[in-house]
Amino acid sequence: MAEDFEEKRRYFRVNDKINLLLRVVDESKISQRSHVSMDVLSSCSLSAALEVLNQEAAAVSSRLERRDPEVFEYLKIIDNKINLIASALNPREEAFSEHDMHEVSLSAAGVAFTNETALPVGTLLELRMLLTSCLVVIVAFARVVQCKDISQDNATYPFAICAEYINMNEEDRELLIKHVIKKQMQQLRDKNFN
Repeated sequence: MAEDFEEKRRYFRVNDKINLLLRVVDESKISQRSHVSMDVLSSCSLSAALEVLNQEAAAVSSRLERRDPEVFEYLKIIDNKINLIASALNPREEAFSEHDMHEVSLSAAGVAFTNETALPVGTLLELRMLLTSCLVVIVAFARVVQCKDISQDNATYPFAICAEYINMNEEDRELLIKHVIKKQMQQLRDKNFN
């Protein structure tokens, strides 16, 4: 048991806000491996993908504006051009939406999030996670290892769920590690900069 605990904690963990879709699956799905979809537009609309990138850019924009105001103004013009082109295109039906944004505690071993309904320990999940740092969707399978009632703290999402990945490809785990490290560095820069 202590060995399992050490294994779970050998990866860094970061609090993040990501697009997360989940669905309960049966045991037959768990034999499948995790996979990455580089075609983000198959999981979300162009406008949703651009919004994710805008959130990512907002985290560095204030530093860039102070460092080089002219470059910052030029990049804002390019951003406006891209948004104008995107709004002119026909929007596709999106799988991810702004309602799928979740505050999560994310690591390469698992994810913790709040949910509207309880998920019993042992429940098997398919998770679709849109990672902003590399703009990919990781489709992973996980097993619920903890479900706590937090309704006194959060009426909208009254259950805290902890899930551990199963059958994750090492390449997908590496993407998660890179995302977590990038987010940690960004949070440290923001903390030191403010």
